[in-house]
Amino acid sequence: MRADIGFVGLGTMGRPMARRLLEAGHRVTVWNRSPAPVEELARQGAVPAGSLREVFARPVVFSMLADDDSVRRQVVETGVLTDAACGVHINMATVSTAFALELAARHREHGIGYVAAPVLGRAEVAAVGALHILAAGDPQRLAELEPLLLTMGRRIWNLGSGPERANAVKIAVNFTVANAIESISEACALVESFGVERTLFAEVMTGTVLPGPVYTAYGALVANRTYEPPGFTARLGLKDVRLAQAAAAANNVPLPLAGLVHDALLQALAKGWGEQDWAVLSEVARDRAGLAP
Repeated sequence: MRADIGFVGLGTMGRPMARRLLEAGHRVTVWNRSPAPVEELARQGAVPAGSLREVFARPVVFSMLADDDSVRRQVVETGVLTDAACGVHINMATVSTAFALELAARHREHGIGYVAAPVLGRAEVAAVGALHILAAGDPQRLAELEPLLLTMGRRIWNLGSGPERANAVKIAVNFTVANAIESISEACALVESFGVERTLFAEVMTGTVLPGPVYTAYGALVANRTYEPPGFTARLGLKDVRLAQAAAAANNVPLPLAGLVHDALLQALAKGWGEQDWAVLSEVARDRAGLAP
């Protein structure tokens, strides 16, 4: 069945996700702050929107924006919810748990359904529709949206009716990945100081005690010191660690490792590496160890 969809945010992740919806035969009206991605998708069959209000006039609206500030500017401060005709807005951004609660309340005020659906996976995963989608919201809405979500992802993880739950899980996953990258980086610095090839160590590690996508993928990036093109930048990684700290503070949950990883990412930004892949934590570890550049 052909759906009439609005899509806001055509960055690294949003663009391939919107393209998947187009390829599935849906009518997709797109908006982005910069025009180039809109023009690209328009050539592939999307309908370019003249304004955000035009997008929020569609029955179903997806948004894939960068963070709390971006969502607040585009969805809250523009006032598009006031006269929006959409029935449901699916926010796929990684936002704070506090903001997720605020967004749910604001949508209720205007009679609009709200679903949180952040994703796990990089842009190349989004391009083939293999994302893992962490979804939370009204159960009936989630059931209705399942075919559209499965166009973009291979599995939907239903995390309950409170939208903040989806964001809590996404934040926790990203926090775990950040810890893994930091541990790989420190371990590589250790073996390098003894003259052991970093790539050999990564092969030993992922081939024995720590197989799996995170250690394999980031182990290779760290071992080879490959930080571009970024799949997820150090700047965004710092943002997500801060989200974990804020969520933990709200519920009095200690996260001792968060401070360590936060400062390592902050050091990466101080070095000018904020727009490189967050595997650049490896360079921070090497710098601390006094290893040659």
